[in-house]
Amino acid sequence: MTAELFRNHIRLSIADTTLQAALDANAERRGRGRAAAFASLPDWRERRQRAHAVRAQVISHLDEFLAAFSAKVVENGMTVHRAKDAAQAVQLVLQIAQASPHLALKRSEESQGAANKLFAKSKSMVSEEIELNRALEARGHRVVETDLGEYIVQLRGEKPAHIITPAVHLQRRQVGELFQSKLGVPYTDDIPTLTAAARKVLREVFLTADVGISGVNFGVAETGTICIVTNEGNGRMVTTVPPLHIALMGMERIVPTLDDLALMLSLLPRSATGQKLSVYTQLIHSPRRPAETDGASERHLIIVDNGRSRLRDSRLQEALYCIRCGACLNACPVFREIGGHAYVGSDGSLAPYPGPIGSVVSPGLLGLPNFGQLAQASSLCGACQDACPVGIDLPRLLTRVRAGDPDRAPQQEGTALSFVSRIGLQAYGAIASSTRLFAAAQRLGGIGARAVSPFAKWMWLPAVTGWGYSKDFPRPALKAFRARPRDGDASVGPHPDMHDDAIKPWTRIVNPHAGTASTALERAAAAPESVIAASPVDRFVHELELLGGHAYRTESADLTQRVLGLLHERRIDATLAWDDVPEINKAQFKAGGVKLVHAADPALRAGLTGAALAIAETGTLVLTSGKGRPLSTSLLPEIHVVILRASQIVWSLEEALQTKEVREASAVVLVSGPSRTADIEMTLTIGVHGPRELVAYIVE
Repeated sequence: MTAELFRNHIRLSIADTTLQAALDANAERRGRGRAAAFASLPDWRERRQRAHAVRAQVISHLDEFLAAFSAKVVENGMTVHRAKDAAQAVQLVLQIAQASPHLALKRSEESQGAANKLFAKSKSMVSEEIELNRALEARGHRVVETDLGEYIVQLRGEKPAHIITPAVHLQRRQVGELFQSKLGVPYTDDIPTLTAAARKVLREVFLTADVGISGVNFGVAETGTICIVTNEGNGRMVTTVPPLHIALMGMERIVPTLDDLALMLSLLPRSATGQKLSVYTQLIHSPRRPAETDGASERHLIIVDNGRSRLRDSRLQEALYCIRCGACLNACPVFREIGGHAYVGSDGSLAPYPGPIGSVVSPGLLGLPNFGQLAQASSLCGACQDACPVGIDLPRLLTRVRAGDPDRAPQQEGTALSFVSRIGLQAYGAIASSTRLFAAAQRLGGIGARAVSPFAKWMWLPAVTGWGYSKDFPRPALKAFRARPRDGDASVGPHPDMHDDAIKPWTRIVNPHAGTASTALERAAAAPESVIAASPVDRFVHELELLGGHAYRTESADLTQRVLGLLHERRIDATLAWDDVPEINKAQFKAGGVKLVHAADPALRAGLTGAALAIAETGTLVLTSGKGRPLSTSLLPEIHVVILRASQIVWSLEEALQTKEVREASAVVLVSGPSRTADIEMTLTIGVHGPRELVAYIVE
């Protein structure tokens, strides 16, 4: 097994100044946002321990949980398939698309041939793992990635550089040049304009796609629920608009109950993007029901193994606890220098999963001979474990990959050591057992290392260890840590990064609709729990406005005129609307010159809905599908207006997930603010595929 190709990619990455600037910005902003988000969750350590225990329970009894989950999914009306490897998963996608009766009906109505199909894809790491796009395109189908970052790298002919931020390696100038070349739009490096250009192109893809493909963040064994978490709205689009929806799920992504789902959702968005909840959290229970007017008529779930069973029975089992937040990538000092595209196998193929977790998962799933060297790209500092929201011991797993033979059973911990290694460890043990010997060895080693460090990169170290390829040998401190002043010394104080005023997660936020910049939106994650209002209504208003939405309180008698005033101000004379919106007087709408349209019309600029519930702690609206309540009304227009009774506001996500409305609907969406993205230069931009503006009227 050779690591030379890997080292060459590392050298190129370190020499790329554009990449270095992009990676620095990503790590800095993600880190600050994550810190602020967890500051609003006082019991996050206890939650992390509980989440670790839940994931351990699931992986230890995976067959039983999969059987229970699959049975509930089938009972709910979806079709379940099992794929043992990548080839079978791809073949299942092709067979489902070919045999779909709803797709045949769509093609018949459009008088088009059924051979070549348009697949609209939401972000899915499993699809990257099985190389689905390449396989579908080889059969003549068109596949379009609809996540903004994924779309950008697809246009460049690249693969994602990060689990959460696929285009993290690019600057706005590069995206502007790409769109000019591929989309034929005038060159610009203005991020709102670039986002609007992508929105326009991808909107047509959503509306004409034959098949929607998504990943699955979590599957709930108790209810057969598929949970999908996104920010832009593309996940909602591909599961709502096309007649056929195919979901790809790694077999390990199970949680036992809805309470466990609430636990995971309190950790995943905070860890991934610094949010209390992602903008859109979808809960899909079944296909469209007879009385409903939108949602996929046919839903298939493909549960993918592709090496996971082997990984479960190996010493790397704990890697299956991962919930794909990407926090370990942002924390890793090595990833922050080399980026995701440097993680290549011995055959030159790009690892589908980079960073610390990828250095375990990629060799674990796809083979140690090709990807085993990735585990060498780690300092074993433990930052990845500290950042992990489910407490995976990544340093231990990385050392197991380095030792080779990770397929041994978990209880077999022994590793054969060379004669030199045994002698070295025995010598270290003897020295470390004596305080005086250890201190003397430190001093002698420090003197020698300080003498060598300026010349290390030109000496034998690079050739033997590879150290000098990426960094200089560090110069040890003159005084050992144990010899420095203890607590209580006047010269010692808390690290400056620990001050509250040092945590400033706010980044530049751009609203292409309003054409203004703001720094308020990310403050939602940083809002301290001390800002707990006296009532659920007060807290909900506070949280929604921090997310960039607008909340207004009103009496029932004034509601219709206030909504009309908003629409008149926006020069809107027709709006999509649910059949029955609570407290709305239809006669007043007619008299006010605004038409209520109940059939989906993508050209209309506003959508008017009610809500089943709202969640005070996160400023979240809960919408359920049903007769006369199409979810596309809250998705297609650029402005979403929602009417909510004060009595419908509950405190927590846990409460909301246990309500009858949520558990029995065919589909549920939790909406936390306007749609957004930060896929170009980590600049938070409002309005991507979903509404740019969210306005809630609370009837008291």
